[in-house]
Amino acid sequence: MQLNYQKKTFKKKQKKFLKIRPAIDKNLKKVFNKIGTPEKKEFEPDKFQKKALNIILESKDCLVSAPTGSGKTWIAEKAIKHFFENNQKAWFASPLKALSNSIYLQFSEKFGINNVGILTGDRVENPNASIIVGTTEILRNQLYDAMHKGIDITTDLVVIDEAHFLGDEDRGVVWEEILIYMPVRIPILLLSATIGNADKIAAWLQSIREKECSVVKETKREVSLFPVFFHPSGTMTPFLSEDEKKQKKVLYKRVLDYITKTPNLLLSHPRMLPPVGLILKALQKYNLLPAIFFLKSRIDCDNALDRCANINHTIDQERKTVISKKIAEFLQENQTLSNHKQLWHLEHLAVGAHHSGQLPAWKLLIESLMSEGLLDAVFATSTMAAGVNFPARTVVILNTDRYNGRDFVHLSSTEFHQMTGRAGRRGKDNIGFGVLIPGKFMNLRLASKLINSPPSKVNSQICINFSMVLNLLLSHTIDGINNLLEKSFASYTLLTKKKKTSTIFISNNNNFLWQDFLLHLNFLKKYKYVNKNNKLTKSGKWASKLRINQPLIMAEGFKYKLFDNLTPSYLAGFVASFVNERNLDDDSLDMNLVPIKLLKRLEYAKKELVPFLKHMDEKGFETKKLYLKPAATIYLWAENMPWDKVLSISELAEGDLARLIFMTVDNLRHIKNLVDIFPKIADNAEKAINLIYKDPLITY
Repeated sequence: MQLNYQKKTFKKKQKKFLKIRPAIDKNLKKVFNKIGTPEKKEFEPDKFQKKALNIILESKDCLVSAPTGSGKTWIAEKAIKHFFENNQKAWFASPLKALSNSIYLQFSEKFGINNVGILTGDRVENPNASIIVGTTEILRNQLYDAMHKGIDITTDLVVIDEAHFLGDEDRGVVWEEILIYMPVRIPILLLSATIGNADKIAAWLQSIREKECSVVKETKREVSLFPVFFHPSGTMTPFLSEDEKKQKKVLYKRVLDYITKTPNLLLSHPRMLPPVGLILKALQKYNLLPAIFFLKSRIDCDNALDRCANINHTIDQERKTVISKKIAEFLQENQTLSNHKQLWHLEHLAVGAHHSGQLPAWKLLIESLMSEGLLDAVFATSTMAAGVNFPARTVVILNTDRYNGRDFVHLSSTEFHQMTGRAGRRGKDNIGFGVLIPGKFMNLRLASKLINSPPSKVNSQICINFSMVLNLLLSHTIDGINNLLEKSFASYTLLTKKKKTSTIFISNNNNFLWQDFLLHLNFLKKYKYVNKNNKLTKSGKWASKLRINQPLIMAEGFKYKLFDNLTPSYLAGFVASFVNERNLDDDSLDMNLVPIKLLKRLEYAKKELVPFLKHMDEKGFETKKLYLKPAATIYLWAENMPWDKVLSISELAEGDLARLIFMTVDNLRHIKNLVDIFPKIADNAEKAINLIYKDPLITY
C-alpha cells in the first residue's frame, strides 16, 4: 500500500523508477576481468617508503604525502624499531582514540606489550614505556608540562599520523601547537594523506625549526581505482572515459546522457534510502564484494541493514560458522552487546553498520570482522574514511556532501580521495572500485571533478583559547609568546604571499593572533587569573591544569565552591553538565529520578555563573548552557543504574552517551590533577572515574 502511494505521488512529479536488473556495460568486461587476488610475493617496500625511512633515520624532519592505504604506517614502524633498538623512545600521535587503540595493539604485538604504552582521554596504560601511542591532545599537553618545568619532553622521535588534520577546523590548532613547541632535537615524521601544499608546510617547518624538512610524495595508488556508475536500471557502466582530443578524463557517454536526458530516473524517493540490498546483490553478482557504503547519516546506516534482510541476502554456511564463532568469542568479554539489535544482521547476512552513534566495543567488533575479510558490506558515514584501517574491494558513494557539525558542505578532493582510498586491498586485490550511486545528494559532475582534482591544500586553523594562553604564560614571557605566535603557519602563509599583496594587509592579519591573545589576556586579568605584570596568579596556575574546552567556566566553578562537598556520584553528574555539547530537552526528564541535591547544586551554579557567562558572551567568547539531563544521566550511571535504562533516560544514541561519559572522564582526570590545591575534590574525581568508566565502555 505504501509503495503504491509513493508511485502515485511521484507520477505527479514525473519521477520514474525502474526495476533493478543487474548488468554491466560492454566496456566494463575487460576491467572486471582484472578482478582477483594478486600472486603472493615477498613484501618489498616502495621507493617512497625507503626514502622517507632513510631521512628520518638521519634525524631530519620528514613529511610523507601519500594516498590512503599506501603503507605509511610501515615507515613509522620501521623508524620506531630503529630508535627502540638503540634504547631511545618514540611517540606515535594520532587524531582518533580508535586509531590509537588499533596502533597500540599492532605495536604491542611487534615490540612487546611491556614496551608500549597508550595515552588517550579515557585510557592510560604503561605511561613510561619506551614507545607511547596516544592522541595529539595528550602529546600537546606533555609539551605544555615540559615547557612549564623547563625540561625536555622524554622522547627521541615523534610520529604524527593523519598530519593533514593540521587543516581541521576544530582540532587543527593542536597539530600546529605541537609543531611549534616541539624541541628541535626531536625528529618529526609526519604521515599525511595526499595534500596540495606539502612543500609549503615543510618550508614553514624548516623556517621555525631551522632544520631540514624533506617532503616525500607518492601519488600512485598501490591498487588502482576504477570509478563505476550504477545506473537506476541496475546496469553498471564506466563513470569516466578518455577524451583523446582534450587528453583528459570526461564523463562516460551513458552517464552524461543520464544527467542531461533522464535526471528524473531515480533509484528511490529522494527522501528515502536507495535499495542498498539490491545494489549489494548486484555487486555480489560481479564479484565486487566486500564493499563499504558511505551513507549520509547514522539512521541511514542502521536502516540499510534491514534493506539487506528484505532481499534475503545470504552467505555460505562455512563463513557463517566462522563469523558466529568470532562473535561468540567477542561477546564473552563484552556481554553488554549480547542483545545488540544488529547482531542478527552481522551473523546471518555478514553486513554491519559503523558510525559514531554506536558503542566503541561494537565498532571494534565490526572492524575486526571486516579486516579479516568476513563481512560482505559495512554501512558507514564518511567520518569512517579517516583514521580507521578498513579496506574493501569496493566503496559505494551515495553523496558528494557531508555534515561538518554545523552545515552540509561539499566534499573536498582530499576527503573524496580518502573515501575512495579504502577501495582495493593491498595484497588482496588487483583492482579497486568506486561505485557512484545517483540520487538527490549525489552531484555527478562534482564527483567527476573530485576524481580528477589534485589534493586539497591544508590551511592553518590556529586560534587563541584560554587553555593555550594560561599554559603559555606558565613558561613564557609576553614577548616570548609573541615570538611563538609569529612562528604559526598562518603567519608564515601571510608573510610569504606574493608582493602584489599589500604590506598593510599582511601586517594587519599577521597581528590578528596577537590581538586575540591580548583580548584573552585582558579577560584573564579581570578575573584575577593573571596579574598586572602578566604573570599567572595562584588561581591562574591551577586553572592552567584544566586543559579542557571550557577551562574558565570550570575554574569559576571552583572559585564559587560549586564542586565542594559532592560525593563521587554527584561530582560525576555535576561535571557532565559542564562538558555536555548538545542542546538538550530538560523538560522530558522524569524529575522523580533527579536527586534534590543535584538539582539545587545545578540551580545554584547557574545563578552564580550568570554574570561571568554574560561577560564572556559580550566579549565574543564561547559559552555553554548547563543542562540538568546530562547531570542526572551520569549520576544515575555512577549509581549503577543499568545501561539500557540510563540510555533511555538520556534519549541519546549509545555512541553519544559513551562520548558524554568519556568527556566527563577526561574532565575528571584534569580535576584529579588539582590534588595539591583541592585534595578532597581531586580524590573524589578519581573515585568518580572508577564509577562511570566501566562496561560497556571498556573494550577488551
